[in-house]
Amino acid sequence: IPRLKDRRVYTRPIQLAARGPHAAQKQFPSGPACGGIAGGIEICITFPTEYVKTQLQLDEKANPPKYRGIVDCVKQTVHSHGVGGLYRGLSSLLYGSIPKAAVRFGVFEFLSNKMRDESGKLDGTRGLLCGLGAGVAEAVVVVCPMETVKVKFIHDQTSANPKYRGFFHGVREIVRTQGLKGTYQGLTATVLKQGSNQAIRFYVMTSLRNWYKGDDPNKVINPLVTGVFGAIAGAASVFGNTPLDVIKTRMQGLEAHKYKSTVDCAIKIMKHEGPVAFYKGTVPRLGRVCMDVAIVFIIYEEVVKVLNKVWKTD
Repeated sequence: IPRLKDRRVYTRPIQLAARGPHAAQKQFPSGPACGGIAGGIEICITFPTEYVKTQLQLDEKANPPKYRGIVDCVKQTVHSHGVGGLYRGLSSLLYGSIPKAAVRFGVFEFLSNKMRDESGKLDGTRGLLCGLGAGVAEAVVVVCPMETVKVKFIHDQTSANPKYRGFFHGVREIVRTQGLKGTYQGLTATVLKQGSNQAIRFYVMTSLRNWYKGDDPNKVINPLVTGVFGAIAGAASVFGNTPLDVIKTRMQGLEAHKYKSTVDCAIKIMKHEGPVAFYKGTVPRLGRVCMDVAIVFIIYEEVVKVLNKVWKTD
């Protein structure tokens, strides 16, 4: 009898893990491992759109605009630095994407396990709160320093004599000249951005999954359907918090010293560039984020299934 009891303790969480990030996983911590793998693969696919988005957001109207739009930005970058120029800053984002996704899904998994109802269901409102917690955690632990380094790398490329020779050299220079706080520029804006990002995404994703499954919680969701749901969730987050993303990018650029605080940055953007400036880079960000969220959720679900087979004990 003890053997059978122990068997149930270890196999049930694994079986539940196969249902994805919205199922109870009390004993099988799939979130961090699966999230990290998904995040690393995703960023390698979508980075060029992130590069273009960042360049357009740094291109201030107060100075003579360097780019006339998305296509012009790509053309100038490729002409000056080759196709590889579209991947400048990838290392800083790649090093951070794996732990970022690991923290995001790990914290979401932990919080969702605490907030499910008696039937094990997580509704949209609770999904929003769990997503908010996951977003704040990833912002403080990983995203802020990672994004600061990434933005400085990309901004540095626009100068006549780039001073950063690589990821580790750039980090050393930033810490040497600005101290550790130099990697935490725009923390407030980053927390607001990531918190709202994940709150919106997990709310939409949880709501769509619940709608699709209806009264059958064990209904299997096709990877393509998961991808579509992820893209919708990503699009919702873009339209919901691009202004915060623009402020965050400005606060982390090489000219961040112009702004006294997050609020001061927002005021100056509104005063000198108008409200439209808060939506700079929306189109490239929309393409990247929709692809990003769709890919991450698909890969996450599939990796969970693989791990479930590997660790299954009956």
